Amino acid sequence: MRGDCAPDIMVTRASLPHIHQVSLSDGGVPKLAVTTALVTVHGLAGDRQRNRKYHGGADRAVCLYSLEVIEALREEGHSIGPGSSGENLTVAGLEWSQVKPGARLTIGGTVQVEVMSYTTPCRLNGQWFKDGDYRRIAQDLYPGWSRLYARVLREGTVSQGDAVLVEWLDGE
Repeated sequence: MRGDCAPDIMVTRASLPHIHQVSLSDGGVPKLAVTTALVTVHGLAGDRQRNRKYHGGADRAVCLYSLEVIEALREEGHSIGPGSSGENLTVAGLEWSQVKPGARLTIGGTVQVEVMSYTTPCRLNGQWFKDGDYRRIAQDLYPGWSRLYARVLREGTVSQGDAVLVEWLDGE
């Protein structure tokens, strides 16, 4: 290879944005892994929120989080894991700090969601954080470390391993 040529880069499925884990619960945290779930405008079938004042509803139908952020938090010594902070879809392979309200994600070629807001961390997540400081994932204190809420634009089934395509706010 000549010195002025870029090396060939092998892209593997694991490096492309994808669903690492689909998670549900009968209320509260942690949410537990399932292989597949039906996504409706009301959220994931079989998932329930304990406090509907702060969780659920059309603009908070799906909670999203980043595997890479979870791994970085674990490196800091927190015991958080996929699904433990209440997210329905743990996404891998995205530059999470760039995913913001207004972004649209197409999952598995069928399901489409629009990010509506950053979540407010819940005190019940304190169990996953050193010294119980669940504010470690608060957007206002630590930009880019928050979970996200999304509205469902197109219903369908999501599965572990499904590809995730992002339509960025600025058209990237």
